[in-house]
Amino acid sequence: MALPKRYRLTSSKEFSQVYKAGRQASTSHLVVKCIESPREHPNSGCSRFGITISHKVSKRAVVRNRLKRQVRAALQALMPRLHDNLWVVIVLRSSAIECDYWQILQELEKLFTKLEVCDGY
Repeated sequence: MALPKRYRLTSSKEFSQVYKAGRQASTSHLVVKCIESPREHPNSGCSRFGITISHKVSKRAVVRNRLKRQVRAALQALMPRLHDNLWVVIVLRSSAIECDYWQILQELEKLFTKLEVCDGY
């Protein structure tokens, strides 16, 4: 259940732009950084996402990949409510290992609302 390529941040340059200039919100499990996508980018019009998780969180790739899958699933559920033209990087902290899908979904929704990039119901 991967995000289509047009919805992904792929280069380290794109990640660096978000890290340097992005607004940030965080919980004990997640950090979300976002910026408006640069106008010169060819895929402007849709939001793009990147997910990072350090080896410090877990040495086991199985655990890291499971967490990334849960975040991607939560993103797909929230994408219709998110504003367009965003670049978003989601950083998972070590305490995220204890989270299930529903906790991740709630925290992402809370963080996107805090950053004012999500339309609330």
